[in-house]
Formats: sequence, structure tokens, C-alpha cells
Amino acid sequence: MSETQILSGVPETLLIPLYYRAMETQRPDAMIKDEKAVELIKRLSSDGSIRYDFDWLEQTPMAEMNKVLRIMLTREMDRYTRDFLARHPEAVVVHIGCGLDSRFERVDNGQVTWYDLDLPEVIDLRRKLMGDETVFARRRYHLLGCSVLESAWLKEVSAHSMRLYRGCPFLFLVEGVFMYFEEVQVKMLVLTLRDYFPGAELVFDAWRPFEIWMGNLVLGGLLRWGLWRGQELERWGDGIRQLDEWGYFDRPEPRLHSFRWMAPIFRLLKPMRVFHFQLGEAVE
Repeated sequence: MSETQILSGVPETLLIPLYYRAMETQRPDAMIKDEKAVELIKRLSSDGSIRYDFDWLEQTPMAEMNKVLRIMLTREMDRYTRDFLARHPEAVVVHIGCGLDSRFERVDNGQVTWYDLDLPEVIDLRRKLMGDETVFARRRYHLLGCSVLESAWLKEVSAHSMRLYRGCPFLFLVEGVFMYFEEVQVKMLVLTLRDYFPGAELVFDAWRPFEIWMGNLVLGGLLRWGLWRGQELERWGDGIRQLDEWGYFDRPEPRLHSFRWMAPIFRLLKPMRVFHFQLGEAVE
């Protein structure tokens, strides 16, 4: 798959959405524009020290639909972020599993404090390809190289928020991550976020359990957790409240016209949803 193994296992999957964002950006009817993704793909396709072969993605079954759905997911996560920042311009956003996504650049309102968090090897690659904190808005943009299941980042982010002001609004974005965790790990993280950052909002995508099973036929058992309905999380603990959810055929989208035959299936089974939760009540 790769000419030089820059990443492997779960971290390697971050290159898929990067490639799709780059290809989408070059379309005249692009749903999102991400020039940074275009730049990174060009570098990864030509740099001898970190060269990566993306040709295999073009051979993926139903590749065109996969691209459209993946870009729609990214666009929707951007929309949730912009909506939150419209309500809380000086909030703190933590993008868990940021990969090589340039979401901060796409949604930055000039006031938000932003954390991009991923595994150390991913953050090292991100620094190599995209630069460190000084390249972006100094003091407002931060990189965290660790597992989200570790506690060190929680202490750093919560301490920073206390320096801003008590009760600082928090948004946690988790895109393409939770399906790789065991349910007990997802539950532990959700409850920890509720306890550390009461009143925070959480936006994440989740697959149905049958999608986890089907996905593992391709991904070799990497997938772990699936969610039948959002109400399951509300039973995990006090104060966890679902605010919203989104699915691919919930609203008209011209780019899905060629796949309209799948709309009844999506509306019935509701696969690959985005969920929006509030975690407890904010402390004044």
C-alpha cells in the first residue's frame, strides 16, 4: 500500500479522508474547499522520504459514493463547529483524532482556542508536513500528541480553560475515531469529559453494529464499537443529553442524486450517523 511506511494500522486510515478532501477541492462543484489537503497529497505523492501510494483508493468498491459520503461527513462536522462558535465565539474546541485535517483553518473565527489531538506518531507527521503551533494562531492553536484515553491532555486543557475563565464553553469533535475503540473505552471517555468539562458539547460519528461487522471484512478486525441509537449514551450517566443527530439522506444533496436508490435503505437502517450531545450542566 505504501512505498515508505509513514503510518500503519489505525493511524494509516487518516490518509483516506485527506485524499478525498484533496480530490473534492479540485472539483468545480466542491462541497468543501481544502487547499491544504491538495498541498499535502502532492507532497506525499512526490517526496521521496515520505512518499505514499494512493492509487489503491481509486480501486475501492463504490469509490465514488464513498468519496461523497466522506466529504459530506467532514462538511457536517464543520457545520456543527461553526454553529457552536456562532453561539460561543471564544470557546475551546478539541479535535480528537485530528489526523492531517485542517479544520482549524476552515472554521477559525479569530477568537476560538483550538486543540488538535492525535497519537504521537500522527502529531509528529503533522508537524513535519504542516508545521507546529507557531505556523498558526500563536496562543490560540495547540497540538497534543497522546492517546485520548490518557489523562495528561485533560489536565493541560482544563488548566488552560481555567486561565481563560470559569465555565468556558467546550466543544469536543470526534470524527472517524470511536469505531476503533471498545465500548468501555468510549463510555469512560464520555463520562470523563462530562466530569472535567460540565456543560461541554460532544459531536461524533458512529456506525451501526452491523456496519462494524461488515467493515471488519475489509479492515481486518480494526473496528470495535457500534451504536444503534443515540439514546444509549443517555443511559451511561446523569446529565448526558442528546441534542441532535444527522444522516446522509436527511436533507437534499445534489451529489447524492446518482445514489438516490439507496435513500430508502439509509432512512430505514440509519447507518453512519453524526450525534450531538451535551455533557452535564455548565458551572457558572
